Amino acid sequence: MPTVIFGRRQAGWVEQLMADKEDPNVRYRHARMKVQTAVLLSRGGEAHPTELIDISATGALLRRPSGWRGEAGQTWILDMVFGHDLHINMEAKVVRAGARQIGMEYSLIPEDKQAPLWELLGGYADTLEAWTDD
Repeated sequence: MPTVIFGRRQAGWVEQLMADKEDPNVRYRHARMKVQTAVLLSRGGEAHPTELIDISATGALLRRPSGWRGEAGQTWILDMVFGHDLHINMEAKVVRAGARQIGMEYSLIPEDKQAPLWELLGGYADTLEAWTDD
């Protein structure tokens, strides 16, 4: 089934790229852009200030704030401020939570925030990078 990201149709190109590679241990993901910025992670009446480690077209990696008790599968709101003129908020699901980091996958990006996020990511938005589970 084709995936739609930021209004663009991605018709199985990731799967095709993966199938073309010889090493079964290498997988591909959307390229991550290293950027440091403040993030407010909130859910219901709970809110935790933290920092962004990196961001991609499909998710974000955050520093785990002290006192945060979230878990995989939960949906949280991410409010991110980039410079003085760019504020992006979205819903994201926890896909992994370690002692120091939280891996988030976007679940809902408001329509008016999609283009600013795409512009922020620039070339990272359309780029895949190889990675392995070491």
